[in-house]
Amino acid sequence: MNFKRSDFPETFLFGTATSAYQIEGHSFGGAGQTHWDTFAATPGNVVRAEHGGIACDHYHRYEEDLDIIANAGFDAYRFSTSWARVMPDGVTPNPEGLDFYDRLTDGMLERGIKPCATLYHWELPSALADKGGWQNPDIAKWFGDFTQCIMERIGDRMHSVAPINEPWCVGWLSHFLGAHAPGLRDIRATARAMHHILLAHGTAIQTMRGLGMSNLGGVFNLEWTIPETASEADATANEISDGYYNRFFLGGVFQGKYPDSIMKTFEPHMPQGWQDDFPTIQAPLDWCGINYYTRRIVRSNDAAWPSHDVIEDGPLPKTQMGWEIFPDGMYNFLKRTKEEYTGDLPLFITENGMANPDVIKNGAVDDPERISFLNQHFEAVRRAIADGVPVDGFFVWSLLDNYEWALGYEKRFGLVHVDFDTLKRTPKASYHALKAALEK
Repeated sequence: MNFKRSDFPETFLFGTATSAYQIEGHSFGGAGQTHWDTFAATPGNVVRAEHGGIACDHYHRYEEDLDIIANAGFDAYRFSTSWARVMPDGVTPNPEGLDFYDRLTDGMLERGIKPCATLYHWELPSALADKGGWQNPDIAKWFGDFTQCIMERIGDRMHSVAPINEPWCVGWLSHFLGAHAPGLRDIRATARAMHHILLAHGTAIQTMRGLGMSNLGGVFNLEWTIPETASEADATANEISDGYYNRFFLGGVFQGKYPDSIMKTFEPHMPQGWQDDFPTIQAPLDWCGINYYTRRIVRSNDAAWPSHDVIEDGPLPKTQMGWEIFPDGMYNFLKRTKEEYTGDLPLFITENGMANPDVIKNGAVDDPERISFLNQHFEAVRRAIADGVPVDGFFVWSLLDNYEWALGYEKRFGLVHVDFDTLKRTPKASYHALKAALEK
């Protein structure tokens, strides 16, 4: 790596991240069915109809995986809890699921790893999906009850907690584009889901405050959006894209309002009394997390709203996902988020990493592309810190190659290679490079 630990502030947290459904193996420990199981079982939704039934078998191999984290010298581990493992029907606690997260938490603490939990990373219990899922205003209460259940058990040992990973994916990607479960393409469902996601977020924050918890934050995935040309039409398209992707959720949480560019279209579809929910949505946070991977180039079109295309073949080098590598976007977001939304609140890069077609040769995995990618993005953070942005940590996505949702098991984001036949873990060159950087 082109950096070392001492290049960052003394209290800067270096971590890695995963999510429950992507690594645990959902066919174990009494976990209930999720809307991802049924989405994956529907032809055409997921590559080869692959699912998270076994995944990386982290449920049984978590001790090994925690040793890998500790051996790298990471300070913190950002993991998620599965709602359907804790409450298989979305309502009734599952002792096996609670016991698992108890063991996982203690395993982190025994190794000196700070537990940084995310309550929800996309595995909605099917029983709640049957009731409308994120479209149902009752989901905020359901989510508050889930929060109470899991955090009564492990909340006393958490370093930090965020309620919902990547609201844009839970809302827009899943209800407007149909690319993730529940696979809808419905503007009314989208408007309601996006609002209820934030209402659930605020409800969870209030619930955890009621348990006496602190160091609570929100995690937002952002893509730096630019117009293809300087035309007025592309500028308008860009404002809409930036609005529903980046500004809707940050604006709701930190400003108590949604972008006008989005509400012109969303308002007729919003749930009754939505304006009255902002006091809950704006429950004060202790930090803000940014998940950043790439940029998007927007071109206007004459089709229905949002009346734009996202250009898939931009000029920059790309990852295995086809995403352009644009570290300046991370710097831009850190600056803009501080200046327009969060002020002096600590910021974290809660996810950043790249998919790469990694293969084992002679027992090792050489991934210079990932090393270069991480170097560029850590440098963007250093620039932001030098310019006065309070960035307090960086979590590399991901610890393990894992289930990449609709893309199955082909796209490898891990610092550690996983053979999905034998489940053998092999740390990659990027893992060893990070370990060496963190020793200095």
